[in-house]
Amino acid sequence: MSRPIRPFALATALVALTSPAFAAELSIVSGPVGRDNEVLRMNLDKFEEMTGHTVEIVEMPSSTTDQFAQYRLWLSAGNSDIDVYRTDVVWAPQLASHFVDLSAAAEGEVEKHFDSIIQSQTVEGKLVAMPMFSDAPALFYRTDLMEKYGFEPPQTWEEMAEQAKAIQDGERGEGASDFHGFVFQGAAYEGLTCDALEWVMSHGGGQIVEPDGTISIDNPEAAEALDVAAGWIGTISPQGVLAYKEEESRGVWQTGNAAFMRNWPYAWALGQGEDSAVKDKFAIAPLPSGGAGSAATLGGWNLAVSAYSENQEAAIELVMFLTGEEAQKTRAIEITRLPTIEALYEDPEIAEAQPSIPQWKEIFLNTVPRPSAPTKSAYNEVSNEFWDAVHATLSGERPGAASLKRLAARLERIKGSGW
Repeated sequence: MSRPIRPFALATALVALTSPAFAAELSIVSGPVGRDNEVLRMNLDKFEEMTGHTVEIVEMPSSTTDQFAQYRLWLSAGNSDIDVYRTDVVWAPQLASHFVDLSAAAEGEVEKHFDSIIQSQTVEGKLVAMPMFSDAPALFYRTDLMEKYGFEPPQTWEEMAEQAKAIQDGERGEGASDFHGFVFQGAAYEGLTCDALEWVMSHGGGQIVEPDGTISIDNPEAAEALDVAAGWIGTISPQGVLAYKEEESRGVWQTGNAAFMRNWPYAWALGQGEDSAVKDKFAIAPLPSGGAGSAATLGGWNLAVSAYSENQEAAIELVMFLTGEEAQKTRAIEITRLPTIEALYEDPEIAEAQPSIPQWKEIFLNTVPRPSAPTKSAYNEVSNEFWDAVHATLSGERPGAASLKRLAARLERIKGSGW
């Protein structure tokens, strides 16, 4: 049985815990993308100096699907080796029973964060995780090539495809045989759910499962969205995109071999690195519309304390530090991770170091959530069925309408089992 948690103020606890008698050995599990764990270590070094605790990073694969599967194994077994989990925004309803309620410890802090994110991590009145950083994707585009070919940032997917093809043909004609028009996350995993939800929503095809639990995915607009995306494969996107996750997409983009890329904010700072072929040659824009407006999937990562941790008080202190203003500011400046604390979008040091971050706020305020709230504990199964259906259409196995008819039947069966 886990120990009871008593409320305490962050500053008081940090002072008290500097005594060696209170030093704890903590572990935090984190699936990194880009320089995530490097910057996490920077913040952990500060925390260790302040408190006398030590913190080990348990590194996971970057695939969110693989992370979730491992988390469920550990938590179902009551594993006490992991004190703090880095969790995806959609996992709260599925893992809530395994995490400590942070409501008392976070009193006075939650008001600083975007309310929508706090609500996404609150399950039946229990705050199961604190926001670490938010995520909202954008369309990255090459400013030098847009100028070269006389284009403005595309407003629709059709415009994007036309521009991508023209730029691709032009660059290949000049000898860049490995150049592609558009790269995205096409592998069969959670990332494809995010990409495809954006295509579907931007075509007016709904949210897969609506907030009231209605299964809405089997409709002509959604089918059209998948067929449009399937048309990119082998024309403006490489065949290999069907196995791309975030890092594979970024790899092609950052070596200068793509005109457009759909990706998350972390790719901005890496693209501006000294070793990047696209440094100072790109900008971002909202994702294109399919006729019903731009749609960007709400992402983001949070920190939760395991109910099986033997160092829960120290683990809560770690969570409050890593989700606080200082740590969020470090992540924003170093790796363009979007703050969840609204005031940081007005921070002059962040704006100077990362001028793109104020632009991300506008994109973030127009995000769409994945259907984790209505599907609750069944979300992972629902998402798996969705990305499999989308991947089948992208790979040419079946057209969009057939994939979605089959998907809807599968989702009805899942719903019938209870979610």
